[in-house]
Amino acid sequence: MKLYFAPLACSLATRIALYEAGAEASYVEVDLKTKRTVGGADYHAIHPLGFVPALEIEGGEILAENAAILQLVADRFPKAELAPRDPLGRARLQQWLGFIGSELHKAVYSPLLNKTAAPEVKAHALAGAPRRLGWVAERLEGREFLLDRFSVADAYLFAVLNWSVVTPIDLKSWPALAAYHARLHGRPAVARAFAEEREGYFREQARHAKAAEAVDAPAPNG
Repeated sequence: MKLYFAPLACSLATRIALYEAGAEASYVEVDLKTKRTVGGADYHAIHPLGFVPALEIEGGEILAENAAILQLVADRFPKAELAPRDPLGRARLQQWLGFIGSELHKAVYSPLLNKTAAPEVKAHALAGAPRRLGWVAERLEGREFLLDRFSVADAYLFAVLNWSVVTPIDLKSWPALAAYHARLHGRPAVARAFAEEREGYFREQARHAKAAEAVDAPAPNG
């Protein structure tokens, strides 16, 4: 398997799941600004929309979308128990994946992280955050994970909650949520994935800063 990812993007969830499963995989970094891999290839040839994650499996087939990829990883490595096997348990997992993807990732964090979003769009997203995050916090009261054990839904939620530090959202407003995020960060697979992608994120920022300096540099006399 080959995971196409961007540092600290939602693709972090799949890296966490693969590490939790002890899976063998390769990782290809994608620059979301240029839509090229770090090796220089056009990422649109992998995913025409330029989104991450994308997972390449046998025969070169490409699977996209977090919810689908995370469940495939869980199903391929059942011993890791990253997803319930019973119908109701799987439905509850899908419920969480759907909620995290639509109500948190897209409805709250994406507008807040979008530098081109209009102020009123950001304000609307921020206004809806307390109700959504509060709902999650209520369900984490007295619980260690979203389900009965760590699952791919926890990996996805951890990746999304990380973005709070670069938005006006303060997880301390919901003690159960802040404690949950800190608790997950202590898991070896989560800590490893986060540390590696954090390093990659700063490398990416340095690349863009260097590129911007080159563009702004005065032309040589000649």
